[in-house]
Formats: sequence, C-alpha cells, structure tokens
Amino acid sequence: MNQNLGKLDRILRFALAVWFISPLAPQFNADWANLLVVFVGWVALIESFVGWCWLHTLFNIDNKNQ
Repeated sequence: MNQNLGKLDRILRFALAVWFISPLAPQFNADWANLLVVFVGWVALIESFVGWCWLHTLFNIDNKNQ
C-alpha cells in the first residue's frame, strides 16, 4: 500500500475529521445520517495519518507530489 495523498490533502482530511468527530459536527434528525457523518470523520482521520485513500487508488489518482 503506497501513499497517494499529498501534504495539503492530508491536512484538509485531518481538519474535516476533527470537525466531523467533534460536538460541532452537523446534526441531522435521522440517526443513520449522524452515524454516517461520524463514520466519514473516522475514515478521513485514518486516511490523513496513513496517507492512502482507496478512492484515489480506484480512480488511479496520485497526489503524493502535491
């Protein structure tokens, strides 16, 4: 598993993750939507630390040098 995320992408994913996991995350009336926001936050947090995104691999995108 090679890294395919650049520095800026990792920073933005980390910021999104912190926002989605914090109490300031968007709140919806549907419980499934709130769980989806938290799930996306955790995925973004893991991807920001690992530096690899499965969607980038699927679409053959490499932002490592950016």
